[in-house]
Amino acid sequence: MNQFYTAESVTEGHPDKLCDVIADSVLDDCLSHDPFSRVACEVMATRGQIIAAGEITSRHKPDIPKLVRRVLTEVGYDPGSYEIQCFFHGQSPDIADGVNHPLEERQDHTVSHSLGAGDQGVMVGYACNETRQLLPLPVVLARRLTNCLTAVRKSGLLPALQPDGKAQVTVEYDENGNPARLDTVVLSAQHDPDIPQDELFWQLTDKVLFPALKLLPPDEDTKFLLNPAGRFVLGGPDADTGLTGRKLAADSYGVFAPHGGGALSGKDPTKADRSGAYLARYLAKNLVAAGLCTRCQVTLAYAIGKAEPVMLSVDTFGTGTACADDALSDVLRHLFDLTPSGIISRFRLLQFQYAKTARQGPFGNPSYPWERTDQASRLRDAIL
Repeated sequence: MNQFYTAESVTEGHPDKLCDVIADSVLDDCLSHDPFSRVACEVMATRGQIIAAGEITSRHKPDIPKLVRRVLTEVGYDPGSYEIQCFFHGQSPDIADGVNHPLEERQDHTVSHSLGAGDQGVMVGYACNETRQLLPLPVVLARRLTNCLTAVRKSGLLPALQPDGKAQVTVEYDENGNPARLDTVVLSAQHDPDIPQDELFWQLTDKVLFPALKLLPPDEDTKFLLNPAGRFVLGGPDADTGLTGRKLAADSYGVFAPHGGGALSGKDPTKADRSGAYLARYLAKNLVAAGLCTRCQVTLAYAIGKAEPVMLSVDTFGTGTACADDALSDVLRHLFDLTPSGIISRFRLLQFQYAKTARQGPFGNPSYPWERTDQASRLRDAIL
């Protein structure tokens, strides 16, 4: 029996995503001046107001209003239309002590771990062999649509577009679990008030839909819903309040994998919400790339102030080709440094710029270090 799976994505001008970009821009500014900054930045955006708050401990004092105005300008909003309020204090000394002196060192002084996890939490990584990105096809298509929507707006190819936008893609899978056809595409694009709807729809079809959907072209039964609410002139924070971390499913794997609940944006990499999510994706992707399974979910759990994860599990959904899932978990524990220090070192996370992951999504870009498949042969050799 065929099944249907749906994924969504939003543009950088969506109010929630705008908040993610601002939060990560604050983080980037701190890390670029002091790589040992501890940052937890949350942002809310609503009509005429941007509120940034959180904890920052850094040798650098970021000019947050200036950063907010820069992001608003880059995304396409008028920074003069917003009052910017900032509420920040330093990281809790109790949390800082737990990060700097992890539980393992406090219990056994002969053990050396330079960092404990900055918070407890569950992180899930997922990979499958449906696309070259090793992501589910609906996820890739939805992100291609929103990235294309932003690209044609910023390039001037579709000058009537405004920054806010959303996409949703439903794919029909055959009885073997493979993508079979494109069922439904929803695209909502903010636009100038004076462009006729039929002209807008033609431009979106020609410049966005067809180029972005080449991986699975539509058939005669594919349904397209363009701006199904009608006019979409009022958008962004003027139409809807935005919050950091409210697009977690769109940023990860949609309905294809559970989500641990922790947001990524605005957090320095000592927070396992961020670094653990990158590692879980990396491990799952390398297991698939190694040919040890066709689908894989890696789940990690950390305790605040403890370096080693309290849980690591692998689920190949019955697609494993060489051994049981618990054996794969044991191999991962043996081969990889799973501590925050190890993750930060492996991916050079103190030198990374994070705002681009908020704009385009944290998974699927081959230039990101956690998207490499450089451990596939090592895993194959260890198992086989």
